[in-house]
Amino acid sequence: MKRVKKRRIFSWGGVYLLLLIGLTGGGVGLLYPAMEKAVRSLDKKVRSGGIFFLKEKQVTLKKLTPAEEQVMVDKGTEPPFTGKYYQNFAAGTYVCRRCGAKLFESSDKFHSECGWPSFDDAISGAIIRQLDADGVRQEIICANCGAHLGHVFVGEVLTPKNTRYCVNSIAMDFIPAGREQAKEKNQDQAKTQRAIFAGGCFWGVQHLLERQPGVISTRAGYTGGQVANPTYKEVCTGRTGHAEAVEVVFDSAKTSYEKLVKLFFEIHDFTQLNRQGPDVGYQYRSAIFYLDEQQKETAMKIVALLRGKGYDVKTQIAPAGAFWPAEEYHQEYYNKSGGQPYCHIRKKIF
Repeated sequence: MKRVKKRRIFSWGGVYLLLLIGLTGGGVGLLYPAMEKAVRSLDKKVRSGGIFFLKEKQVTLKKLTPAEEQVMVDKGTEPPFTGKYYQNFAAGTYVCRRCGAKLFESSDKFHSECGWPSFDDAISGAIIRQLDADGVRQEIICANCGAHLGHVFVGEVLTPKNTRYCVNSIAMDFIPAGREQAKEKNQDQAKTQRAIFAGGCFWGVQHLLERQPGVISTRAGYTGGQVANPTYKEVCTGRTGHAEAVEVVFDSAKTSYEKLVKLFFEIHDFTQLNRQGPDVGYQYRSAIFYLDEQQKETAMKIVALLRGKGYDVKTQIAPAGAFWPAEEYHQEYYNKSGGQPYCHIRKKIF
């Protein structure tokens, strides 16, 4: 970014934003659609003053240091060859320092020898170009929050795309390749939870649980006993200690463990001890195998609720141990056979 003689521009919009920051203690700011109308009434040239408000959108802003504010708000320029990302060519993504929006991919960064990070392309929709205050250059701002980033130049023939986004390092953060994917994966894992229920023959329990919105997958199997990797024949003897059970993997953003527990009680007769309909034996007991204390508390709360309704609940609440998947022919049995559960019918209780 070649230095040019600066023109001082007075903007009531800028005064309004600074007043807002002062009132909120200089912390995180929120740009509301109502502010756009208010600011425009004070300063019709708010965009050229460096503030851009997106209609129907709320943007969370980070608190900036004085140096960051001098560039991103006051449209200054950091000295050439000093920015921390000038010589950074690691794989990753560059994001707006103020709002975190993605701006540039490392694959579009190139050596321009100009003194500032240079890119020949931007992420689609991430950048807004507008005429600079000098009336000559094209300023680039973050499309999400309006922060000043730098300038864009075309016609220099430095790359086949013939474009150079010249950006202040101080206006960006860098996310190394893999870190964001790992973060997204961790977020997905945080939303994904497991639950284990036993309520008689696992064919019917699996058939009804897997239809619950938010359930990602289910597996029929054996748990609660002392024999490793048991077979169906061994479990049927009643000597392994295992119960026929169903493991449920669900998205906690779409359903909750409590909803699944309530459904579990509605699809089997929890007042029967060590049996379910015609299926008799310890392996057909009613049980909830909890994976953490929160699940335990939820299960106990629902049992107490049922007892308060007058039900004689026989369901065990026990810590989960190893879950051993059942043989393949047991998995989603009714989906394969086209039949319907013979002793599991949903009965509305809650």
